[in-house]
Amino acid sequence: MRLTKRTLLGAGLSVLAAPLTAPILGLPEALADDATAPLVIGTNQVPRHFNGAVQSGIATGMVSTQIFASPLRYDDQWNPQPYLAKSWVVAPDNLSVTLHLVEDAVFHDGHPLTAEDVAFSIGVIKANHPFQTMLEPVSTVETPDAHTVIIRLARPHPALLLAMSPGLMPILPKHVYGDGQDIKTHPANLKPVGSGPFKFVEYKQGESIQLERFDRFFIPGRPKLARLVYRILPDQNSLVIATERREIGMLPFLSSVRDIERLAKAPTLTVTDRGFEGIGPINWLAFNCGKKPLDDVRVRRAIALAANRDFITGKLLGGVAKAATGPIVPGSPFYEPAVDLYKLDIAKADALLDEAGLKKGPDGTRFSLTIDYIPNDNDQQRNVAEYLRAGLKRIGIALQVRAAPDFPTWAQRVSNFDFDLTMDNVFNWGDPVIGVARTYLSTNIRKGVIWSNTQQYKNPKVDELLNAAAVETDLQKRKALYDEFQKIVVSEAPIAYLNLTPYKAVYDKRLTNLPLSIWGPLSPLDEVAWAQGAAGAER
Repeated sequence: MRLTKRTLLGAGLSVLAAPLTAPILGLPEALADDATAPLVIGTNQVPRHFNGAVQSGIATGMVSTQIFASPLRYDDQWNPQPYLAKSWVVAPDNLSVTLHLVEDAVFHDGHPLTAEDVAFSIGVIKANHPFQTMLEPVSTVETPDAHTVIIRLARPHPALLLAMSPGLMPILPKHVYGDGQDIKTHPANLKPVGSGPFKFVEYKQGESIQLERFDRFFIPGRPKLARLVYRILPDQNSLVIATERREIGMLPFLSSVRDIERLAKAPTLTVTDRGFEGIGPINWLAFNCGKKPLDDVRVRRAIALAANRDFITGKLLGGVAKAATGPIVPGSPFYEPAVDLYKLDIAKADALLDEAGLKKGPDGTRFSLTIDYIPNDNDQQRNVAEYLRAGLKRIGIALQVRAAPDFPTWAQRVSNFDFDLTMDNVFNWGDPVIGVARTYLSTNIRKGVIWSNTQQYKNPKVDELLNAAAVETDLQKRKALYDEFQKIVVSEAPIAYLNLTPYKAVYDKRLTNLPLSIWGPLSPLDEVAWAQGAAGAER
């Protein structure tokens, strides 16, 4: 079965932390002279663990998608392709999908992968993943034989096949993860066993992750690379220098305007925006609606009016990033442009705060708030947070910027509602059922789970619209439901939408078969290879 982008839509990694004064992990300053050289992937995020069944985001996903295989994968035209499932059948009533699995897949410990592992993994994801709407319609999973899986639905699920992508449905070995321990804190999350193209070797916390080729991978002749090394460098400039020196062969999820411009000038590198179509990233300012005075919509709207999105996109981000106007990205067929744009209006913002009873004191201050941000992203996160401190002072809000030493610390604070405002970078994940609804459904307020409804936003009408759109198979009717949803949440402002994150990926030109599917760097790297005789060229 093949799906187009329209029918699909219609129906967070990084690694390491040391000053760049020596070659990475003992490698020479330029990569090795043969095609067996490892691919060093640069990042500045520290993953909490590598189990993508219970943790979303690129920090986990970039590694998880190499260690674990999924039922399907996608090409660059939004078409599903065979992976662990060699074929699949969607029932005429859209209430079941039958997967026929490959028969020679084994896990990295040698155990065969069977339908029981797929059923177990779907159950784990449904119960624990922050994207609760992603598999919510799944009622039962049947395994009539070792290589057949029947997923039965309580109602139609337009995004089910997309949810079987590598970054969303890693298949876990039941004999490892089904031993009764808490799946979220399972020891195997940091020493994972999967069936993907690369197997886990070593993780040095905050420094590096090493994977090596799995010789029994079920696709013959793959993977092409012998090793993957994820290098974690919190300092962005060190990442850029290492990439220029070709000590790093792949630098994904680059969003710094200046760094993009700098690396695009290097003759040895390829810089591309291809491979992010399915991700749909939005940089935004989130409000903790469960805390006073942010529980008052007038306060949230006032802050949005003072944020000055045009200055952020035009000046801070150098005009490279486009404005975000709502919860769905413009590239989606469900995008609704006719919403309140929150143009800068200090007088209106002051009036709203006065109306809320929050008068200015003798020093011009009404109240104080704290703003958090994801660390190691200066352009999209820290710089915007710092700018907002000055912007909100104009309307009498004293804003304190609170830094986090690493991603897990930030995630711990936000997921446990220990924040007032926070910058965040959140993905649409291809379909609103997967990546949008999770942020706004009141049923997805889940303490301790990052990228759920951490704003604690509640609106029964929004719940009703999102639940209806999740099962509507008629494209126009589905769009109408999402249109109304967007107008409501933009008006009630649990989030102030700032910009579309201008992601780019940087590759050494000696690499071939780049991951340019809709999931880009969150795709298996089983086809990526060094060009024959080129790995040591152009030193």
